[in-house]
Amino acid sequence: MSNNSLIILTSLVFAFSITKVPVVFAQDDALKVSRDTSIYEGPEGGLFGTVEKVLDVLSTDTWSFIPAVTYSPETSLGVGAGAIKVFKSDKMVEQNLRPSSMPITFIYTLKKQAILELDLDLWKNYNKDYVNARLELTKYPFKFYGVGNDLPSENQEDYASRCVYFHLNYMRRILPDVYIGPRIEFRADNVYEKQEGGLLDSGSIPGSDKPRVSGLGLKLNYDSRDDVFQPQSGSYHQFTWMSFQPFLGSIYTYNRYELDLRKYVPVLRNKLLAVQAWWSFIEGEPPFQQMATIGGSRRMRGYFEGRYRDKMAMVYQAELRLPVYGNLGMVLFSNAGQVADKISTYGFDRFHYGGGFGVRYKLMDEGINIRIDFGFGDQTAFYFGLNEVI
Repeated sequence: MSNNSLIILTSLVFAFSITKVPVVFAQDDALKVSRDTSIYEGPEGGLFGTVEKVLDVLSTDTWSFIPAVTYSPETSLGVGAGAIKVFKSDKMVEQNLRPSSMPITFIYTLKKQAILELDLDLWKNYNKDYVNARLELTKYPFKFYGVGNDLPSENQEDYASRCVYFHLNYMRRILPDVYIGPRIEFRADNVYEKQEGGLLDSGSIPGSDKPRVSGLGLKLNYDSRDDVFQPQSGSYHQFTWMSFQPFLGSIYTYNRYELDLRKYVPVLRNKLLAVQAWWSFIEGEPPFQQMATIGGSRRMRGYFEGRYRDKMAMVYQAELRLPVYGNLGMVLFSNAGQVADKISTYGFDRFHYGGGFGVRYKLMDEGINIRIDFGFGDQTAFYFGLNEVI
């Protein structure tokens, strides 16, 4: 049995991630998660077919229950449970209606981090209306490196906080592929443990005690992807403006602007190039938890999440997705990014670079993937979760 087969078998039996997982809500019949195992032939095909049958046993007509395992440098090994409710109908497929999603996940990690997440992506009214909501409760020992783009690893200090986070976003289609609507955000932290004599302990860093932010803003989306979960063509562009003000209940006053541009381009035979450019700009004085950051499993794999943070950040990422065998695939990725306190500080010689490779396995017919990535930047990092990064 190959090493890849062992990795995939282990992943499929145990995998579920704290990563946001699209699942399906719709106006019609429930969908039983099923897989066609006839595509697998030979000894190796028998292995994959057996794994598929195990996954079907864990599913019902409306729910899939999967033991949750995740790994990243930020969390180490995490275990827990996930529940996915899946609804879809033939009518939706025929009319090209977008699937909705609602995962619930609880994870506890070896670093004594506890994470409870509830997410909702709901499409209604024949794709005209979209609602996105997220509730997150965490107890999270973590690491802080300071603020800036040129911070030595020796700056690392430990801290721990409890956090409540919530956002709600309603969007309405105003033109073909164009959506716009209001967004609210709330986050409250309690930094209950700090490293004695560190930057956070000194109180000089905004957010080092009990920060609370509450904001109202606007989101504008252009979405021409041919598929929500596994796009093979099209674009996904998003602009977000948020204003955090005292009259909304925020202790800190600042504005945040984000621009996220993604493009999906078929290349060669059955291969896909996904590219992303992401910028964040903050006007005012936010707590350090709300600063623009690079690093982690979503932006700049190969760097610790929050390794660099400041009022501004830019990240560029590219990923080449390659089919291998049946539901098994691979990716090659690269990234570059930097943070700054103002535009004039940006420079070509200030970029941090990374790259790596990964393994993918399609968990559901809708395109939900198990993701195993190996990233190389200022560290060698291993990531285990669900769904694509870009």
